[in-house]
Amino acid sequence: MASPSQFQPIVVGFLCNWCCYGGADLAGVSRFQYPSHLRVIRQMCSGRVDLEYILRSFIKGADGVFVGGCHLGDCHYNPEGNYDALGNSMIAKRMLAHIGINPDRLRLEWVSAGEGNRFAETQTQIADVMKRLGPLGSSEGLSSDELQAGLQAAIDLVPYIKLVERERFRLPVRTEENYHKQYSGNAEFDALFREMVLDKLSMGQIVGHARARPMAAEQIAAGLRMPLPEVSRLLDVLAQRGVVTVEGEQVQVVAI
Repeated sequence: MASPSQFQPIVVGFLCNWCCYGGADLAGVSRFQYPSHLRVIRQMCSGRVDLEYILRSFIKGADGVFVGGCHLGDCHYNPEGNYDALGNSMIAKRMLAHIGINPDRLRLEWVSAGEGNRFAETQTQIADVMKRLGPLGSSEGLSSDELQAGLQAAIDLVPYIKLVERERFRLPVRTEENYHKQYSGNAEFDALFREMVLDKLSMGQIVGHARARPMAAEQIAAGLRMPLPEVSRLLDVLAQRGVVTVEGEQVQVVAI
């Protein structure tokens, strides 16, 4: 493994065309200095940064992901496209944390076309965080196989989340304050999010882990670093749905 001084992080950056990309351009023209970790993907709107884009960036080897958009209230689309980016980033952070990836590896910022200095400062901060965390999986203590399996389970869940988010998670009044209230410390929403997303993500991990061969619940719990009672609870749900069978102590995946 590379030493901290040798490690050069790779951060995939999704920049909205109208604001953040302009800020990046201004930073270059103004010769503001910041680390060269960013790999830019230009988007017409930060709201176009699909949840799957974020997860696939990590599964392809990025150490971090940056999403940059217009300041709230200044979006060129809807005019609330960047609220979609805000919601997606909050969902992504919860999913990353659930599969063992530090959510600090994902950063969302609002940067206008006239804020070249802010863009440079943000990238310097991101580089500092990435160097502290090290390569993806390093600070988390996850192997490459564990990372890939967890991220793939999350990606497989994205189409379902889009439907759920549209029907269950949308806020009637979209403000930054309301998003933070909903996603940070709201017990009712936390219970709903666990039921609708995190439990299904865990079940996807269990099925992926046990697909190759029959194994005991204890082996699944150890392999996925999940509490055994949680694995047993979710196996009961999977068995009721006919996805797995449990004979004796052996769990067998029978349907995907």
